Amino acid sequence: MNTQDLKAQAKRLRTYLATKNIDLNHSASLEAVAAQYGYRDWNTLSAKAASTKWPAAGDRVKGTYLGHNFTGVVKSVHITKNANIRRYHFQFDEAIDVVTSEHFSNFRKYVRADLNANLQSVDTKGALDKLLVLT
Repeated sequence: MNTQDLKAQAKRLRTYLATKNIDLNHSASLEAVAAQYGYRDWNTLSAKAASTKWPAAGDRVKGTYLGHNFTGVVKSVHITKNANIRRYHFQFDEAIDVVTSEHFSNFRKYVRADLNANLQSVDTKGALDKLLVLT
């Protein structure tokens, strides 16, 4: 999760609490979000969120791709023109279906995905739902 997502969460919290006649200023809502994640204050949480660890080639990973669970290894990483996006090539331990059609399947062990700092796909299909580094 990045700081923009966390700030949006704080704004949603303020909006919700306002419907319950609970007035919370911006900084208090940021502190509340930090507490929800177990951090002592907003500065600590935002520093943690800003230090995203990008998986490196050779790292073991797990996640979901088009809703299918997978484990595998990062084969290569390329920084794109946008510094907040990385192009990854993965080799899955077991082939998964990379087609969402009910009429046919296409199983693959090697896939490519462009990921943001939340380690989620940035393409229109959002194929790689979430990635976790195991090593």
